[in-house]
Amino acid sequence: PNISGWENYPLRHKVEQVTGSIPVSIDSDRACYILGEAWKGSAKGCNDAIFLSVGTGIGAGIMTGGQVLRGAHDIAGAIGWLALERPFRDEFISAGCFEGMASGEGIAKQARKFVAEDEDYHGTLKGRDITAHDVFDAFENDDPIARKVISSAIELWGMAIANLVSLFDTEKIILGGGVFGPAARFIPDIRKEAEKWAQPVSMKLVEIEASSLHDKAGLYGAGLLALRNRKI
Repeated sequence: PNISGWENYPLRHKVEQVTGSIPVSIDSDRACYILGEAWKGSAKGCNDAIFLSVGTGIGAGIMTGGQVLRGAHDIAGAIGWLALERPFRDEFISAGCFEGMASGEGIAKQARKFVAEDEDYHGTLKGRDITAHDVFDAFENDDPIARKVISSAIELWGMAIANLVSLFDTEKIILGGGVFGPAARFIPDIRKEAEKWAQPVSMKLVEIEASSLHDKAGLYGAGLLALRNRKI
């Protein structure tokens, strides 16, 4: 939903027109994230791990029993659509509830809404096209709307992690994407929130940490796909 005009786009065919005899693999970013972390990063040695990517959107690369979880239609891990708020609102239609409130774009959108609604607000977010980066900067300056938005995001990230822990009893949850980043400092707070909601035994055993590969996790995962697909 974040790339306009790319529904049913023949990406692999277009790339193969350039590469010729070189084999091409196509996969989701979330699958590449967890593959990269399992090969070269924080999930190395794990059979069960989840990469929660929070950037423009939100997705999860889920590895269980040493294999990437695909689902019946290769859509498993599209957790931007996790239902974490009620009642349902029309704003959730395009990208889901979780993504609409706690992705990078979701954080910016929530801040814009609160600024527009608060006539008495005169902080640094007023009068600008707010980005998530602006919200994190304002948070550092104790801006009330930024604190409200980030506090809500921490709750939602914690609830989502609790759901993942309870469902998959995973060894590690690795947080990455552009938001983690600046949100990595909140991991202890996110864990505390998750502990309220998650299956308690699994929650005590799971490790939660920021990606050790930073913005390279997907690149390593794509590299691993290429290595597996090479012609011998």
